[in-house]
Order: sequence, then C-alpha cells, then structure tokens
Amino acid sequence: MPPFLATLALLAPAGLLLAWRLPVRNGGRPVTQALAASRLASGSGLLWAVLAAVGTAVQGATTSPLLGVAGIGLSVRLDAISCSMFLLVAFVGVIVVQYSRNYLDGDPRQAEFLRGLCRTLAAVMLLVLAGNLAQLVVAWSATSLSLHGMLLFYRDRPAARIAARKKFIAARLGDVCLVSAAVLLVHLFGSTDIATILGRAHALPAAATGAATTWLVALLGLAALMKSAQFPAHGWLPEVMDTPTPVSALLHAGIINAGGFLMIRFADVMLLSMPSLHFIALVGGFTALFGGVVMLTQTTVKGALAWSTVAQMGFMTLQCGLGAFAIALLHLLAHSLYKAHAFLSSGSVIETSAVPMPHRPRLRSAVISLVLALAIYVGTGWLFGVFAHPQPAVLSLGAILVMGTSLLLAPAWQGATDARLVLRTLLLAGFTTVAYFALERAAVGLTAATLPPIPAPDRTGRWVMGLAVASFALVSLLQALAPRWMQRPAWRIARVHLANGLYVNAWANRLVGALRRRAPARHPTPAA
Repeated sequence: MPPFLATLALLAPAGLLLAWRLPVRNGGRPVTQALAASRLASGSGLLWAVLAAVGTAVQGATTSPLLGVAGIGLSVRLDAISCSMFLLVAFVGVIVVQYSRNYLDGDPRQAEFLRGLCRTLAAVMLLVLAGNLAQLVVAWSATSLSLHGMLLFYRDRPAARIAARKKFIAARLGDVCLVSAAVLLVHLFGSTDIATILGRAHALPAAATGAATTWLVALLGLAALMKSAQFPAHGWLPEVMDTPTPVSALLHAGIINAGGFLMIRFADVMLLSMPSLHFIALVGGFTALFGGVVMLTQTTVKGALAWSTVAQMGFMTLQCGLGAFAIALLHLLAHSLYKAHAFLSSGSVIETSAVPMPHRPRLRSAVISLVLALAIYVGTGWLFGVFAHPQPAVLSLGAILVMGTSLLLAPAWQGATDARLVLRTLLLAGFTTVAYFALERAAVGLTAATLPPIPAPDRTGRWVMGLAVASFALVSLLQALAPRWMQRPAWRIARVHLANGLYVNAWANRLVGALRRRAPARHPTPAA
C-alpha cells in the first residue's frame, strides 16, 4: 500500500471522535441520534480496517507520512500486527455498540454511554495504528482515561469507585514506565518512528547491548504488566463487574490486552534483554496459575470470567516472555473474541449450561486422559512437522496444551464408559489440537516479515520453561481432582481463602485508601 494511502486509516478513529463530540439535542431524541452516529462510525471503522488489511496483504507493510513536526504527530503503521488488532477492535466495537442498543434501553444516560464507547474505541484504534512513539504514548494514556470514565458510569456504586481508583493508579504507573521507555528508545535508536526503531533493534548485535537496553526492556515489560492486570496489579479487573456488561466486552478490544500488544509491537527490542524477558515470563506464568486457581472457586459467572481473563493475560505474558510473539498474538486475538462473546452472553449461560456429571473424578481417569491428550498432540505435531526442527518454547507451550486437552477428555471417563461420549470427546480433542497447530502455523507465516523468530533459550530460559510446565501440570491435576476433595475440611478452608484471591485485593484497597474509614459527620453548631 502506498504510504500516503495508509493515512486514510486515521479516518476510522476520526469518525468515532466525531460521533463522540456530536452535539445531542435535548429537545429531540438524543438516544436515537447517538445510536445512529455510533453505529455509523463503528461500521465505517470496520470497513476501513478491512480495506487496510487487504491493502497490506497485497502491497506489504508501510508507514504513512508524519502529520506533525520533529517526530511528534500522527502517523499510521500498517503491518500484520496493526492490521490484526485494527480488525479486532473494529469488529468488537461494532458488536458492542449494537449490543448496547438493547442492553441500556430506557437508561437515561444511554446516549452518554454510546458516546463514551466511541471515545474509547477511537483511543484504542489510535494506539494500535500508531506509527510513532508520541502517538503511541498519548493514545496509551487516552485509552486508560477513556476506560476510567466507562468504569465510573454508575458512580453511586462503591465497588465501581474502588475498582476505578485501583485501575487509575496502576495505569498511571504504567504511563510513567512507558514514557521513560519512550525516552530511552529515542536516546538509543535516534528516532521516534516505530518502524525505524524496530529495524535498528533487529540489526543490533547482542554484544552491543548494555545496562540501558536492560532498563529499556524492563520498563516496556512493567508498562505491559500494569496495563494487562498482572499480579499484583490485577485486583481491579475482577471488581469491574459493577459496570455495564458492554464495558466488560469492550475491555477485550485492545484494552486489557494492550500490554501484550506493546510487547509484540516492540518484539525486536524485547529480545535485546533476555534477563528482562525471563522476569516477564515468571510474572506472567505466576499470574496465569494464580488466576486459574482462583477462578475455580468463583460462584458467579462474571466473577469466573474476570479471573479467567487474569489467567489468560498471564499466559499471554508468559508467551511473550518466552519469545513466542507470533503465538502470543494469536492467543490475544482468539481470547479477545471468545471472552467478548462470553461476557455478552453471560446472562443466558444458566439456560444453556449442561448439568454437571454426578460422578467423582478418579486419578485413573486423569492418567488416561493425559496419555490420550499426549498421543493426540504427538501425532498431530508429527503431521505438521513440529518435531523436525523442535523449538523448546513451542514444545513447552505444547505441553501446556496437552494438559488443557486432558481436562477436556477427563469427563468422558467418569462413571460408566459411554462409547459415543468417548468418541465425540476424542474427536473434539483432535479437532482442537489440529486447529491449534494450523492457526499457529498461519500466525507464524503471516507475521514472518514483521516479528522475529523464537530465540534459542539460554540456561535460565530452560529453567523458566521447566518451571512453567511443572506448575501448569500441578494446577491441571488440582483442577481435575478438585471435585473429589470438595467435602474435605482442609479443601473447604482453602477454598474460602482462594475465593477471596488470598486477600491481595484487601491489601491493595488499604494501600490506595479505598477502604479508609469515613470521618464522623459533623453536626452544625446551634445558633446562639
């Protein structure tokens, strides 16, 4: 695509900003006006995203001319990463806007909510399309500030105010890290243009890196960890359920996963400091395990989905820490679509959920499921040629896939064996594994010209991978056998603590002053 045509992608966020600033006549039908404007803006944004993706697929990656001076202004970077995120944000935006038409029907502030959606979507689009550091930093902060207003849509709810305050503090810490990282990027690479920075980082030999590079990667990682609700800055995410459901879905349109996008965008820079990547992998792996275990104890649909998001963002961070950026991008896109749908359909989950099987899980069934899952993985991997040139990071992530597939197979072996149930479950597990390998191969192929290959791990990296696999194996075993221990006193006590997230949120609330005691009311002094 010619560089000057890439600038047309800015029409998508421009249309959404126009819908946000469009005056609403109080004497007419403000909801109708806001709905029409938001639907038109989001729909045109999706059209521009499709055109940008097609143009990039045909002509290749490009960066538009800068609309500004001294490296500060607006520019668009179109490549496999930005086009994928652009399509994701635009598609989820169209769905959320349409969903909000009925969800908030009759709410006196529905028009204000729709305009807030447009403002937030515009900020996210400017973020994923950013071609220079100045636009990236401003859009990064604007996305957080726009979301803050959406989290406080119901200001009279104390839980919403607490969650928004913790999110605000975490976001501002992330902003400081990103601004500091941007300053270091300009200092080390001599440009604000993202494509230029990535090209120079890719050509930089590992021996030329030093303490400044380590600090740079660490700051980028910390900014990403704060943005994507990684432990211990995760507390706000499970507490935003007091906001309207469309906001929960909107979170997965490039907002909660913006940390992953940041690391994927600067993948060539991230690979310059392996110690920083090891730290990121450890934090992400722990967050994934912590969120996954707490999720098992939740009694509400949205609570379980929120903790699932914490775990999934941790797993995405782990993938980035292992250097598997293409796989992390695939995970980001798939999880965003799945979780946005899950939140929007959470109201009907009770009607569609299946009755749980009454049989208690057995260790024998867990072993059989693990062996079958491993056999399916090895057979499918052999067909796709994974073992011809094995990569430790890919094999480690594959081992985690085996554990997830074993949990999918386990219910088929509970109680009396049903041949049809076993066959259906095996087919589903096989289809899931084949889809994983096919999508992974497609993601690596589509991003080959944009993202660096997975690096060979050093000694510390191998230890991190081994620790991740062992930890996930332990949690998978816990998840498979937890129903068997439900009535044990020790498990019932542990369940209470886990359901409260080991009280990390309580400490965070006290730290930010959200639970401070109210001062006693002062009574007016009687007049003399």
